[in-house]
Amino acid sequence: MTTPIPQPPGIPLLGNLTDVDPSNTWVSLQKLWEKYGEIFKITVLGQQIVFVGSVALCEEICDEKRFRKYVGGPIVEIRKAVHASLFTAFANEPIWDVHHRILAPKMTPDAVAETFTDVRNITSELIAKWRDLGAGSTISPIDELNRLDMETTTQCFYGRRLNNLSGPASPMIAAMDGATSEAIKRPTRPKVLNWLMHSSKFSRDCATMRKYAAECLSHRKSNPTDRKDLLWTMMNAKDPETGKTMDETQIIDEIVTMPIGSSTAPCAIASAIYYLLKSPSSGDIIAKARDEISTVVGDSNAELTHAHLDNLPYCRGIVRETLRLSAAAPGFNIEPLPSTTGPVQLAGGKYTVPAKQTLIIVLHGVNRDPAVFPEPEKFEPERMMGERFTNLPEGAKKWFGNGKRVCYGRAYAEMWLLVVMVGLLRSVDFEMTDKTYKLKQDGWFNIRPVGFKVKVSPRK
Repeated sequence: MTTPIPQPPGIPLLGNLTDVDPSNTWVSLQKLWEKYGEIFKITVLGQQIVFVGSVALCEEICDEKRFRKYVGGPIVEIRKAVHASLFTAFANEPIWDVHHRILAPKMTPDAVAETFTDVRNITSELIAKWRDLGAGSTISPIDELNRLDMETTTQCFYGRRLNNLSGPASPMIAAMDGATSEAIKRPTRPKVLNWLMHSSKFSRDCATMRKYAAECLSHRKSNPTDRKDLLWTMMNAKDPETGKTMDETQIIDEIVTMPIGSSTAPCAIASAIYYLLKSPSSGDIIAKARDEISTVVGDSNAELTHAHLDNLPYCRGIVRETLRLSAAAPGFNIEPLPSTTGPVQLAGGKYTVPAKQTLIIVLHGVNRDPAVFPEPEKFEPERMMGERFTNLPEGAKKWFGNGKRVCYGRAYAEMWLLVVMVGLLRSVDFEMTDKTYKLKQDGWFNIRPVGFKVKVSPRK
């Protein structure tokens, strides 16, 4: 006997349109998960969508023998900016395989180690900026870290400094926010309304993003270099199977795609600052991390090296626990394989869904599954270390997506998160400006703290 998948009561014709706020979709889904649990569904403008929020079901639908990434909804909309990129290509588009074979070798752990020095040094520049502001100056972590992310991504992969840590932020940041926001909202509106009222700004934001990419490409052409970085690879490498290369339009597509993906990283670090300050064990966690850094790296004058990173398990535990609780990359889309016939059984037949069903993993729920994470709201880095981490089900570690279409920048993101986290812990103290603040979030292809500000001072 199957169990019906729960669904909020709907409105004729509109379905559950009012149950999901298009201006804050992921927080709406968090609330639905809190009410309905491991699986629920909604209907919007006649389309049924099923959401999964438990580790077991997440792991089941990540089985690539039965399911694959679904490219639809907002991901299709953002193709206006990036066309068929590694993030947005449909499963039947051979361009994905070509680009992946060309670019993936530059994103292995060994390859991204070449970017370590740039990440470390630019992080130090941001910290120096804060130091110059004076002790106790107020900052918005997400705004500052967005600048850091854009600066490091552009330098590490495209060999270009934006110099946006101070002064006006790169226009790319606002354009990404605007375009991804609109991409999330467009599937919830009638197409005619999108065309009449929302296309102009969407087009401008997409054009700004592509202008950023074109400028990176033009800068490289005007400033030849021996750097064999990601942009060099886009411009020069051939697919080892077909011999194909990437044309300029495709290069611009992939240049734009990388910052969209990396934008989850500053959301995670901003969230980490919040969790570190609000945890009842805040003092102990920060002290343990700083002791580990001092033991491995040395005093404040010692230089962090890439070799140190593998010897900082507690700091890495802080990063992983932040990825769990923040769900900075809030979810991803799945569908049954096209060859699937008949209803699809889930949880051993407890639930069934149609063969042509979109499923969305809500990582806020998956990452709080009490069957896997006792005291799921507790910030506990130790559960992300050693055997405790190794023994977690694979469905509890899907922060970067899954399988063939997992985030291809994962190794870089993991390194970036750890380097930045260590840099902040070593160098600065944070203090909540509003000690009554409770985490509020919004976001589009990422999710971030809203209205969160801190006082920053050189570490005592």
